[in-house]
Amino acid sequence: MRELARSGMTMVIVTHEMGFAREVADRAIFIHERRILEEGPPAQLFQNPVNERTRAFFASVLHDG
Repeated sequence: MRELARSGMTMVIVTHEMGFAREVADRAIFIHERRILEEGPPAQLFQNPVNERTRAFFASVLHDG
């Protein structure tokens, strides 16, 4: 999948692997209870989420280092 992403192929991937999503995605979407809560470039979404639920989720799963 990484090679396909590098080649520019369009893909829709559902994952709980945040590192992988951050690495290969041009856009990321955070969905909770069947609703899109937030979307944007991975750097923006992961580093500065606007929605409280998104912030809480990332705080629980993302670790620096």
